[in-house]
Amino acid sequence: MKTLITNIKELLQVRDTSIDKLQGEEMKDLPSIRNAWLLLHDDLIEDFGTMDSLPAIKADSTIDATGKIILPSWVDSHTHLVYAGNREQEFVDRIHGLTYEEIANKGGGIVNSAQKLQETDEESLYQQTLTRLKEVMQLGTGAIEIKSGYGLTLDAELKMLRVIKRLKENFPIRIKATFLGAHALPKEYKDRRAEYIDEIVNVMIPKIAEEQLADYVDVFCEKGYFTVEDTVRIMAAGKKYNLPAKIHVNQFNSIGGIKAGVENSALSVDHLEVMTLEDIEVLKDSDTMPVALPSCSLFLSIPYTPARDIIDAGLPLALATDYNPGSTPSGNMNLVVSLACIKMGMTPEEAINAATINAAYAMGISKTHGSITKGKKANLILTKPIPSYGFLPYSFGSNHIETIFLEGKPIN
Repeated sequence: MKTLITNIKELLQVRDTSIDKLQGEEMKDLPSIRNAWLLLHDDLIEDFGTMDSLPAIKADSTIDATGKIILPSWVDSHTHLVYAGNREQEFVDRIHGLTYEEIANKGGGIVNSAQKLQETDEESLYQQTLTRLKEVMQLGTGAIEIKSGYGLTLDAELKMLRVIKRLKENFPIRIKATFLGAHALPKEYKDRRAEYIDEIVNVMIPKIAEEQLADYVDVFCEKGYFTVEDTVRIMAAGKKYNLPAKIHVNQFNSIGGIKAGVENSALSVDHLEVMTLEDIEVLKDSDTMPVALPSCSLFLSIPYTPARDIIDAGLPLALATDYNPGSTPSGNMNLVVSLACIKMGMTPEEAINAATINAAYAMGISKTHGSITKGKKANLILTKPIPSYGFLPYSFGSNHIETIFLEGKPIN
Protein backbone atom coordinates (compact mmCIF):
# COMPACT_ATOMS: atom_id res chain seq x y z
CA MET A 1 0.00 0.00 0.00
CA LYS A 2 1.48 3.33 -1.10
CA THR A 3 0.16 6.69 0.07
CA LEU A 4 1.35 9.90 -1.56
CA ILE A 5 0.87 13.20 0.26
CA THR A 6 1.35 16.26 -1.96
CA ASN A 7 1.49 20.06 -1.69
CA ILE A 8 2.63 19.93 1.95
CA LYS A 9 3.12 23.50 3.14
CA GLU A 10 6.09 22.40 5.25
CA LEU A 11 7.50 18.98 6.05
CA LEU A 12 9.19 19.20 9.46
CA GLN A 13 11.99 17.30 11.16
CA VAL A 14 13.44 16.01 7.89
CA ARG A 15 16.66 14.05 8.48
CA ASP A 16 18.43 12.39 5.55
CA THR A 17 20.14 10.00 7.95
CA SER A 18 18.94 8.73 11.30
CA ILE A 19 20.34 10.51 14.36
CA ASP A 20 20.10 9.50 17.99
CA LYS A 21 19.57 12.86 19.70
CA LEU A 22 20.19 16.60 19.55
CA GLN A 23 21.90 18.64 22.22
CA GLY A 24 22.74 22.24 23.00
CA GLU A 25 22.88 24.48 19.92
CA GLU A 26 21.78 21.57 17.71
CA MET A 27 18.31 21.79 19.21
CA LYS A 28 17.74 25.21 17.63
CA ASP A 29 17.76 23.67 14.14
CA LEU A 30 14.56 22.08 12.82
CA PRO A 31 15.22 21.06 9.20
CA SER A 32 12.24 21.19 6.87
CA ILE A 33 11.13 21.15 3.25
CA ARG A 34 8.61 23.70 2.01
CA ASN A 35 6.05 22.79 -0.69
CA ALA A 36 6.87 19.13 -0.24
CA TRP A 37 5.65 15.66 -1.03
CA LEU A 38 5.92 12.53 1.10
CA LEU A 39 5.53 8.90 0.08
CA LEU A 40 4.49 6.21 2.57
CA HIS A 41 4.89 2.52 1.75
CA ASP A 42 2.92 0.31 4.12
CA ASP A 43 4.13 1.33 7.59
CA LEU A 44 7.32 3.13 6.52
CA ILE A 45 8.46 6.43 5.06
CA GLU A 46 9.73 5.65 1.56
CA ASP A 47 10.67 9.00 0.04
CA PHE A 48 10.11 12.77 0.09
CA GLY A 49 11.15 15.94 -1.68
CA THR A 50 10.00 19.25 -3.12
CA MET A 51 6.96 19.39 -5.36
CA ASP A 52 9.04 20.56 -8.32
CA SER A 53 11.02 17.31 -8.05
CA LEU A 54 8.02 14.97 -7.67
CA PRO A 55 8.57 11.94 -9.95
CA ALA A 56 5.82 9.85 -11.49
CA ILE A 57 4.58 7.68 -8.64
CA LYS A 58 1.87 5.05 -8.84
CA ALA A 59 0.20 5.41 -5.44
CA ASP A 60 -2.82 3.60 -4.05
CA SER A 61 -4.08 6.87 -2.57
CA THR A 62 -3.13 10.52 -2.82
CA ILE A 63 -3.77 13.22 -0.20
CA ASP A 64 -3.61 16.94 -0.98
CA ALA A 65 -2.08 18.76 2.02
CA THR A 66 -2.29 22.30 0.68
CA GLY A 67 -1.80 24.81 3.51
CA LYS A 68 -1.00 22.04 6.00
CA ILE A 69 2.13 20.96 7.84
CA ILE A 70 3.39 17.42 8.45
CA LEU A 71 5.70 16.45 11.31
CA PRO A 72 6.56 13.21 13.10
CA SER A 73 4.00 12.16 15.69
CA TRP A 74 4.82 13.08 19.26
CA VAL A 75 6.79 10.62 21.38
CA ASP A 76 5.72 10.55 25.04
CA SER A 77 8.55 8.88 26.95
CA HIS A 78 7.11 9.15 30.49
CA THR A 79 3.53 8.22 31.43
CA HIS A 80 1.60 6.34 34.10
CA LEU A 81 -1.34 5.61 31.81
CA VAL A 82 -2.49 2.46 33.63
CA TYR A 83 -4.43 3.45 36.75
CA ALA A 84 -7.83 2.92 38.32
CA GLY A 85 -10.32 5.68 39.08
CA ASN A 86 -9.05 9.18 39.67
CA ARG A 87 -7.89 11.54 42.42
CA GLU A 88 -9.93 14.68 41.87
CA GLN A 89 -10.53 15.05 45.62
CA GLU A 90 -6.79 15.54 46.12
CA PHE A 91 -6.92 18.26 43.48
CA VAL A 92 -9.53 20.03 45.59
CA ASP A 93 -7.43 19.43 48.74
CA ARG A 94 -4.48 21.20 47.11
CA ILE A 95 -6.69 24.16 46.25
CA HIS A 96 -7.52 24.30 49.96
CA GLY A 97 -3.83 24.50 50.79
CA LEU A 98 -2.51 20.97 51.31
CA THR A 99 0.80 20.13 49.66
CA TYR A 100 1.53 17.03 47.57
CA GLU A 101 3.60 15.63 50.46
CA GLU A 102 0.88 16.38 53.05
CA ILE A 103 -1.72 14.58 50.98
CA ALA A 104 0.61 11.57 50.69
CA ASN A 105 1.25 11.57 54.44
CA LYS A 106 -2.47 11.29 55.20
CA GLY A 107 -2.96 8.27 52.96
CA GLY A 108 -3.49 9.97 49.63
CA GLY A 109 -1.21 10.10 46.65
CA ILE A 110 0.35 7.02 45.14
CA VAL A 111 -0.78 4.72 47.97
CA ASN A 112 -4.38 5.82 47.38
CA SER A 113 -4.09 4.92 43.68
CA ALA A 114 -2.49 1.59 44.63
CA GLN A 115 -5.44 0.61 46.79
CA LYS A 116 -7.90 1.43 44.01
CA LEU A 117 -5.87 -0.51 41.48
CA GLN A 118 -5.50 -3.55 43.70
CA GLU A 119 -9.30 -3.63 44.02
CA THR A 120 -9.88 -3.30 40.26
CA ASP A 121 -10.04 -6.38 38.05
CA GLU A 122 -7.75 -6.63 35.06
CA GLU A 123 -10.44 -6.27 32.40
CA SER A 124 -11.83 -3.10 33.95
CA LEU A 125 -8.31 -1.71 34.25
CA TYR A 126 -7.67 -2.50 30.59
CA GLN A 127 -10.88 -0.79 29.48
CA GLN A 128 -10.11 2.35 31.50
CA THR A 129 -6.60 2.50 30.06
CA LEU A 130 -7.51 1.94 26.42
CA THR A 131 -9.85 4.94 26.61
CA ARG A 132 -6.89 7.08 27.67
CA LEU A 133 -4.64 5.55 25.02
CA LYS A 134 -7.13 6.29 22.23
CA GLU A 135 -7.36 9.88 23.44
CA VAL A 136 -3.60 10.50 23.38
CA MET A 137 -3.34 8.89 19.95
CA GLN A 138 -5.90 11.36 18.64
CA LEU A 139 -3.82 14.15 20.19
CA GLY A 140 -0.84 13.15 18.08
CA THR A 141 1.14 10.69 20.20
CA GLY A 142 2.60 7.93 18.05
CA ALA A 143 4.87 6.25 20.60
CA ILE A 144 4.45 6.04 24.36
CA GLU A 145 6.16 4.65 27.44
CA ILE A 146 3.82 3.35 30.16
CA LYS A 147 4.90 2.61 33.73
CA SER A 148 3.53 0.30 36.36
CA GLY A 149 3.85 1.50 39.95
CA TYR A 150 0.27 1.81 41.18
CA GLY A 151 0.22 -1.84 42.20
CA LEU A 152 2.93 -2.04 44.88
CA THR A 153 2.37 -5.80 45.22
CA LEU A 154 3.68 -8.48 42.90
CA ASP A 155 0.19 -9.47 41.71
CA ALA A 156 -0.97 -5.90 41.14
CA GLU A 157 2.23 -4.87 39.36
CA LEU A 158 1.95 -7.93 37.11
CA LYS A 159 -1.67 -6.99 36.42
CA MET A 160 -0.62 -3.53 35.28
CA LEU A 161 2.16 -4.87 33.07
CA ARG A 162 -0.21 -7.42 31.50
CA VAL A 163 -2.55 -4.56 30.63
CA ILE A 164 0.34 -2.75 28.93
CA LYS A 165 1.20 -5.93 27.02
CA ARG A 166 -2.41 -6.18 25.75
CA LEU A 167 -2.28 -2.58 24.59
CA LYS A 168 0.95 -3.33 22.71
CA GLU A 169 -0.76 -6.22 20.95
CA ASN A 170 -3.98 -4.40 20.08
CA PHE A 171 -3.00 -0.88 18.99
CA PRO A 172 -0.83 0.48 16.14
CA ILE A 173 1.28 2.65 18.44
CA ARG A 174 4.79 1.86 19.69
CA ILE A 175 4.63 1.12 23.43
CA LYS A 176 7.43 0.50 25.91
CA ALA A 177 6.71 -0.84 29.41
CA THR A 178 8.54 0.23 32.56
CA PHE A 179 8.43 -1.52 35.93
CA LEU A 180 8.07 1.06 38.72
CA GLY A 181 7.56 -1.06 41.81
CA ALA A 182 9.62 1.54 43.68
CA HIS A 183 7.00 4.25 43.29
CA ALA A 184 6.10 4.49 46.99
CA LEU A 185 6.31 2.32 50.11
CA PRO A 186 3.16 0.21 50.54
CA LYS A 187 1.32 0.75 53.82
CA GLU A 188 2.32 -2.67 55.12
CA TYR A 189 6.01 -1.85 54.55
CA LYS A 190 5.88 1.63 56.09
CA ASP A 191 8.50 0.78 58.72
CA ARG A 192 10.18 -2.00 56.73
CA ARG A 193 11.81 -0.22 53.79
CA ALA A 194 14.67 -2.70 53.41
CA GLU A 195 12.23 -5.62 53.20
CA TYR A 196 10.29 -3.96 50.39
CA ILE A 197 13.49 -3.28 48.45
CA ASP A 198 14.35 -6.96 48.92
CA GLU A 199 10.91 -7.86 47.50
CA ILE A 200 11.48 -5.69 44.43
CA VAL A 201 15.00 -6.95 43.80
CA ASN A 202 14.63 -10.63 44.64
CA VAL A 203 11.02 -11.37 43.68
CA MET A 204 9.39 -8.75 41.46
CA ILE A 205 12.18 -8.02 38.97
CA PRO A 206 13.05 -11.70 38.34
CA LYS A 207 9.37 -12.60 37.84
CA ILE A 208 8.73 -9.66 35.50
CA ALA A 209 11.86 -10.48 33.52
CA GLU A 210 10.84 -14.14 33.31
CA GLU A 211 7.47 -13.17 31.83
CA GLN A 212 9.08 -10.51 29.58
CA LEU A 213 6.63 -7.85 30.72
CA ALA A 214 8.93 -4.83 30.96
CA ASP A 215 11.56 -3.01 28.92
CA TYR A 216 12.87 -0.74 31.70
CA VAL A 217 13.01 -0.36 35.46
CA ASP A 218 12.24 2.88 37.32
CA VAL A 219 12.54 4.32 40.84
CA PHE A 220 11.04 7.43 42.45
CA CYS A 221 14.29 8.76 43.92
CA GLU A 222 13.12 11.50 46.26
CA LYS A 223 12.99 12.47 49.93
CA GLY A 224 10.22 10.51 51.61
CA TYR A 225 10.18 7.89 48.87
CA PHE A 226 13.36 6.04 47.85
CA THR A 227 16.95 6.93 48.65
CA VAL A 228 19.88 7.10 46.27
CA GLU A 229 21.15 3.84 47.78
CA ASP A 230 17.77 2.18 47.14
CA THR A 231 17.82 3.49 43.60
CA VAL A 232 21.30 2.18 42.88
CA ARG A 233 20.39 -1.25 44.19
CA ILE A 234 17.24 -1.46 42.07
CA MET A 235 19.02 -0.20 38.95
CA ALA A 236 21.69 -2.87 39.45
CA ALA A 237 19.03 -5.56 39.77
CA GLY A 238 17.36 -4.31 36.60
CA LYS A 239 20.64 -4.35 34.71
CA LYS A 240 21.17 -7.96 35.76
CA TYR A 241 17.93 -8.86 33.97
CA ASN A 242 18.55 -6.62 30.94
CA LEU A 243 16.17 -3.91 32.15
CA PRO A 244 17.90 -0.52 31.77
CA ALA A 245 16.87 2.30 34.08
CA LYS A 246 14.64 5.33 33.47
CA ILE A 247 14.32 7.09 36.81
CA HIS A 248 12.35 9.83 38.57
CA VAL A 249 14.78 12.38 40.06
CA ASN A 250 14.90 15.98 41.31
CA GLN A 251 11.15 16.60 41.42
CA PHE A 252 11.27 18.31 44.80
CA ASN A 253 14.89 17.95 45.93
CA SER A 254 18.34 17.36 44.49
CA ILE A 255 19.68 14.40 46.50
CA GLY A 256 22.16 12.81 44.10
CA GLY A 257 19.78 10.82 41.93
CA ILE A 258 21.06 12.27 38.67
CA LYS A 259 24.65 11.28 39.47
CA ALA A 260 23.49 7.78 40.39
CA GLY A 261 21.51 7.54 37.15
CA VAL A 262 24.45 8.59 34.99
CA GLU A 263 26.87 6.28 36.79
CA ASN A 264 24.47 3.37 36.26
CA SER A 265 23.84 4.14 32.59
CA ALA A 266 20.22 5.21 33.01
CA LEU A 267 18.60 5.89 29.65
CA SER A 268 16.85 8.94 31.07
CA VAL A 269 16.47 11.01 34.23
CA ASP A 270 13.01 12.53 34.45
CA HIS A 271 11.36 15.52 36.19
CA LEU A 272 14.36 17.77 37.00
CA GLU A 273 12.29 20.62 38.42
CA VAL A 274 15.07 21.26 40.97
CA MET A 275 18.54 21.36 39.41
CA THR A 276 21.97 22.34 40.73
CA LEU A 277 25.10 23.24 38.80
CA GLU A 278 26.55 19.90 39.91
CA ASP A 279 23.55 18.06 38.42
CA ILE A 280 24.11 19.77 35.08
CA GLU A 281 27.84 19.04 35.12
CA VAL A 282 27.21 15.36 35.85
CA LEU A 283 24.99 15.07 32.75
CA LYS A 284 27.65 16.46 30.42
CA ASP A 285 29.27 13.87 28.13
CA SER A 286 26.85 11.18 29.36
CA ASP A 287 24.44 9.03 27.36
CA THR A 288 21.58 9.83 29.76
CA MET A 289 18.72 11.96 28.44
CA PRO A 290 17.26 14.66 30.72
CA VAL A 291 13.44 14.68 30.46
CA ALA A 292 11.18 17.57 31.49
CA LEU A 293 7.52 17.17 32.45
CA PRO A 294 6.06 20.70 32.30
CA SER A 295 2.39 19.80 32.66
CA CYS A 296 3.25 18.33 36.09
CA SER A 297 4.69 21.71 37.08
CA LEU A 298 1.53 23.40 35.81
CA PHE A 299 -0.79 21.10 37.76
CA LEU A 300 1.16 21.08 41.04
CA SER A 301 2.30 24.72 40.86
CA ILE A 302 5.92 23.69 41.35
CA PRO A 303 8.97 25.07 39.48
CA TYR A 304 9.47 24.21 35.83
CA THR A 305 12.56 22.34 34.68
CA PRO A 306 15.24 24.99 33.91
CA ALA A 307 15.37 24.17 30.21
CA ARG A 308 17.53 27.14 29.27
CA ASP A 309 20.20 26.21 31.80
CA ILE A 310 20.21 22.64 30.52
CA ILE A 311 20.26 23.39 26.79
CA ASP A 312 22.65 26.34 27.09
CA ALA A 313 25.06 24.04 28.92
CA GLY A 314 25.22 21.96 25.74
CA LEU A 315 22.94 19.19 26.96
CA PRO A 316 19.99 17.51 25.24
CA LEU A 317 16.45 17.72 26.61
CA ALA A 318 13.31 15.71 25.95
CA LEU A 319 9.69 16.48 26.82
CA ALA A 320 6.97 14.15 28.10
CA THR A 321 3.56 14.40 29.79
CA ASP A 322 3.88 12.37 33.02
CA TYR A 323 0.20 11.44 32.47
CA ASN A 324 -1.03 10.13 35.84
CA PRO A 325 -4.03 10.59 38.17
CA GLY A 326 -2.29 12.57 40.91
CA SER A 327 0.01 15.17 39.43
CA THR A 328 -0.70 15.29 35.68
CA PRO A 329 -4.13 14.04 34.58
CA SER A 330 -3.42 14.89 30.94
CA GLY A 331 -1.62 13.14 28.11
CA ASN A 332 -1.74 16.13 25.76
CA MET A 333 1.71 16.49 24.20
CA ASN A 334 0.54 19.61 22.33
CA LEU A 335 0.06 21.32 25.69
CA VAL A 336 3.49 20.09 26.81
CA VAL A 337 5.13 21.66 23.75
CA SER A 338 3.28 24.93 24.41
CA LEU A 339 4.29 24.96 28.08
CA ALA A 340 7.90 24.35 27.12
CA CYS A 341 7.80 27.53 25.05
CA ILE A 342 5.61 29.63 27.36
CA LYS A 343 7.03 28.63 30.75
CA MET A 344 10.47 27.16 30.07
CA GLY A 345 11.85 29.58 27.51
CA MET A 346 12.29 27.00 24.76
CA THR A 347 11.95 28.00 21.12
CA PRO A 348 9.37 26.16 18.96
CA GLU A 349 12.26 24.42 17.21
CA GLU A 350 13.75 23.23 20.51
CA ALA A 351 10.38 22.10 21.84
CA ILE A 352 9.50 20.13 18.72
CA ASN A 353 12.93 18.50 18.69
CA ALA A 354 12.50 17.65 22.38
CA ALA A 355 9.08 16.07 21.76
CA THR A 356 10.15 14.04 18.73
CA ILE A 357 13.73 12.91 18.16
CA ASN A 358 15.01 13.44 21.72
CA ALA A 359 11.89 11.89 23.20
CA ALA A 360 12.41 8.89 20.91
CA TYR A 361 15.93 8.55 22.34
CA ALA A 362 14.46 8.61 25.86
CA MET A 363 12.30 5.63 24.83
CA GLY A 364 15.13 3.81 23.09
CA ILE A 365 13.44 4.06 19.67
CA SER A 366 15.28 6.86 17.86
CA LYS A 367 16.35 4.44 15.12
CA THR A 368 12.70 3.99 14.06
CA HIS A 369 10.77 7.03 15.32
CA GLY A 370 11.06 10.77 15.87
CA SER A 371 11.99 12.15 12.43
CA ILE A 372 11.03 12.16 8.77
CA THR A 373 13.70 9.78 7.54
CA LYS A 374 13.53 7.13 4.84
CA GLY A 375 12.92 3.73 6.39
CA LYS A 376 11.50 5.07 9.65
CA LYS A 377 7.97 4.38 10.81
CA ALA A 378 5.27 6.43 9.10
CA ASN A 379 3.85 7.86 12.33
CA LEU A 380 2.84 11.40 11.45
CA ILE A 381 0.77 14.44 12.35
CA LEU A 382 -1.03 16.22 9.51
CA THR A 383 -2.15 19.61 10.79
CA LYS A 384 -5.12 21.67 9.75
CA PRO A 385 -4.23 24.72 7.62
CA ILE A 386 -2.01 26.86 9.90
CA PRO A 387 0.29 29.82 9.18
CA SER A 388 3.50 28.23 10.55
CA TYR A 389 4.75 25.60 12.98
CA GLY A 390 5.22 28.34 15.56
CA PHE A 391 1.44 28.55 15.60
CA LEU A 392 1.27 25.12 17.27
CA PRO A 393 2.70 26.21 20.66
CA TYR A 394 1.33 29.75 20.27
CA SER A 395 -2.35 28.78 19.93
CA PHE A 396 -2.24 26.41 22.89
CA GLY A 397 -5.98 26.10 23.53
CA SER A 398 -6.99 24.72 20.14
CA ASN A 399 -6.58 21.38 18.41
CA HIS A 400 -4.70 21.95 15.16
CA ILE A 401 -4.48 18.28 14.16
CA GLU A 402 -6.46 17.13 11.13
CA THR A 403 -5.22 13.55 10.75
CA ILE A 404 -2.93 11.17 12.62
CA PHE A 405 -1.06 8.47 10.71
CA LEU A 406 0.14 5.43 12.68
CA GLU A 407 2.00 2.66 10.90
CA GLY A 408 1.22 4.48 7.66
CA LYS A 409 -2.54 4.49 8.09
CA PRO A 410 -4.85 7.35 9.12
CA ILE A 411 -6.58 6.58 12.42
CA ASN A 412 -10.08 7.48 13.54
